[in-house]
Amino acid sequence: MKRPLVIMIMLLLGLTASAAAAAGQTAEHSFKLQGDAFLLDGRPIRLMAGELHFQRIPREYWKDRLVKARAMGLNAIATYVFWNVLEPEPGQWDFTGRNDVAAFIREAQAAGLWVILRPGPYACAERDFGGLPAWLLRVPDIKIRCADPRYVAASEAYVRRLAAEVVGLQVQRGGPILMVQIENEYGSYGNDREYLPALRRAWENAGIQIPFFTADGAGPDMLEAGSLPGAAIGLDPGANEKEFAEAAKLGRGVPVFCSELYPGWITHWGEPWGAVKTEDIMPKLTWLLDNGKSFNLYVVHGGTNFGFTAGANFSDKYEPTVTSYDFGAPINEMGQPTPRYFEMRALLAKHQPGGAALPEPPAPLPVIEIPDFLPAESASVFDNLPGPRRVPQPRPMEYFSQNTGFILYRTKLVATHSGKLTITDLHDYANIYVDGKFLGTLNRAKGEQSIEIPAADPPAARLDILVEAMGRINYGDRMIDRKGITDRVTLGRMTLMGWEVFPLPLDRGFLATLKFASGRSPDRPGVFFRGVFKLQETGDTYLDMSGWAKGVVWVNGRNLGRYWEIGPQKRLYCPAPFLKKGDNEVIVFDLHRTAPAALRGVRSLG
Repeated sequence: MKRPLVIMIMLLLGLTASAAAAAGQTAEHSFKLQGDAFLLDGRPIRLMAGELHFQRIPREYWKDRLVKARAMGLNAIATYVFWNVLEPEPGQWDFTGRNDVAAFIREAQAAGLWVILRPGPYACAERDFGGLPAWLLRVPDIKIRCADPRYVAASEAYVRRLAAEVVGLQVQRGGPILMVQIENEYGSYGNDREYLPALRRAWENAGIQIPFFTADGAGPDMLEAGSLPGAAIGLDPGANEKEFAEAAKLGRGVPVFCSELYPGWITHWGEPWGAVKTEDIMPKLTWLLDNGKSFNLYVVHGGTNFGFTAGANFSDKYEPTVTSYDFGAPINEMGQPTPRYFEMRALLAKHQPGGAALPEPPAPLPVIEIPDFLPAESASVFDNLPGPRRVPQPRPMEYFSQNTGFILYRTKLVATHSGKLTITDLHDYANIYVDGKFLGTLNRAKGEQSIEIPAADPPAARLDILVEAMGRINYGDRMIDRKGITDRVTLGRMTLMGWEVFPLPLDRGFLATLKFASGRSPDRPGVFFRGVFKLQETGDTYLDMSGWAKGVVWVNGRNLGRYWEIGPQKRLYCPAPFLKKGDNEVIVFDLHRTAPAALRGVRSLG
């Protein structure tokens, strides 16, 4: 059969199946790997997928984003699943709200989309610890992403629990899930030849009967270490003949596809916004379409790293990721189609069977502005500390069963009262206070570990170190990234002993205990500010933090994420579902300001 006819059959089958799903049909299908083809009900299908992550999107907006992806011309959605928010504590599971994976998959099916499930356990995705739960790091010598029995036991428990949610949504049972990924880009990390097969067996034992795939860079070492016999081979990225040929050298006799094609890129604090030029991405997408290759756009819509969920990278230094996961995607963080969306839509429209017209994108969601307002109340973190934990030397926050937020270390200075203060190792950003007065900051991203405590009369007596966890490393060989002070503190040549430790997770329970007051100015930074704004109507907005320094924002108890004056992000996405008519409460925790700045709502990320 000639290639154009094969491609036409693939597209026809994909559109027919998508239309059936959109019409609410849940017929059972078969999906198999045969040679270099994906077969749906025995016929070739080309997957034209786009990635979006349901846990990064307000649940109320799942349908909007999915319908826009379908209207762009895609026939499938790929999504990671982030273990760490499903199981925030060992054995405590949460499949509600944004974590309801089964509801999201059904929503994708209703939108006429197949689903490619990427459940990890490790995901990467610029997510804190790559999606692994931080409580794993409470085990002092744990090894991850390998056959360490403690890690394997936790991973297999996750597989069993997640599989229970999705097993009935496999394609052969009337659902839209076509494939499940084993781990993620393992060939960039390790070569444990027992680990990946063990994960596959765990999924099979939990009832997953559809094909599996792996995803790796197109280098021979990564493909050898990360791929599995019998599993389809994804390329991150694969957009030319050479990259596909590299995978073919393995001789596995399975389909090869582009599992991540990047229309955008990562952004870290202090960098310009990550970008991929349209003139660079469109030829790659065109090549994939012209050659009948299956692909997945990473991402079609990025969403937001709400709360403390953003991760970090490490190249020659620590690089924490910003709150926005806009990623330069065709559908931006606020859910608006961009010019790139319409360029890709026009290209994909040419590859719809029989020239069929694509559905129109849904109407834009309401967007609002909020006039300037000034928080009127404040509360110092030092007036709202929990009970201390006493330890001989500092320990990371994980050893206090704390996963995220801030942590305060306090000690009395004995014998040595001034000199060079060194923190080994600081993870990640610290305010230093001596006798209740702010001394300065240390920033891991700049390689800063030391600050001078000047001689004083009387001599300095108390040291406070307030540490912010900026996001655990999500990729590479430094992923064991505990937070807080991970070793020791020295002053001159003396190791400081006898510490009080105050865990500050800054969760809803902690916020509810804050004692706010008006009409006073705190004497040192590390302050919560509270304000109220009124709304007649709700809509999406960005909270403009350009007058503030560094910290975290909550709106009606919902953590919007981190802001930082170094940029590039100085506006935080606040979706309409987080707002209400009437009074809305904002709490800002700023590490450096002792007086509030104005806040306002604007229409764009900037």
